[in-house]
Amino acid sequence: MLTRKQQELLLFIHERMKESGVPPSFDEMKDALDLASKSGIHRLITALEERGFIRRLPNRARALEVIKLPEAYNPSLQPRRGFSPSVIEGSLGKPQPAAPTKPAAVVDTGNSASVPVMGRIAAGVPISAIQNNTHDITVPADMLGPGEHYALEVKGDSMIEAGIFDGDTVIIRNGSTANPGDIVVALVDDEEATLKRFRRKGASIALEAANPAYETRIFGPDRVKVQGKLVGLIRRYH
Repeated sequence: MLTRKQQELLLFIHERMKESGVPPSFDEMKDALDLASKSGIHRLITALEERGFIRRLPNRARALEVIKLPEAYNPSLQPRRGFSPSVIEGSLGKPQPAAPTKPAAVVDTGNSASVPVMGRIAAGVPISAIQNNTHDITVPADMLGPGEHYALEVKGDSMIEAGIFDGDTVIIRNGSTANPGDIVVALVDDEEATLKRFRRKGASIALEAANPAYETRIFGPDRVKVQGKLVGLIRRYH
């Protein structure tokens, strides 16, 4: 699944190439997506390339090739002029409709509860993580405590020294605050979510991996939003 900005950029490139046969410049992409700098475009292009949606052609300026489009893409719904794609937003970290459905634990018995699984979370290179409720899982009620909860499937190995492995399911208590040392779902630049240990470095926020192969990432406080704290983990053995 692509983030909102990734999909906007992919469709903008696709529509521009259909019209003129030439990819847009980075300045044109920046203006179309209303970004402050071209560094954000570089990051989005890299993410689209890593996910197999575009390819950069070597030794040619502005050389991009669109390999595939999102499965939900419908050309008949796209505007002929301008660019305002219809994109389904995630259920956390974005403006919501008037009556949103919040992630919440529903207790079935005195010993278990049903928790919505909201997609995947990166424990490695950030990916789009929080989606609409895909299915529910049953967990021990004493794992949850008070508050709203949701679950995410882990992708990656950056938290292995904290006992969190690729393929695990983490249980998250929904919330926007964290203490240093908490393992949190962090939304970076309103675009990419990752599971990391929360630290503070002066006025900045550090997202710390639990794997020496990954560097600690430092952000300004306005770039990171906490989406919840880890309270439990489920692992299946096959």
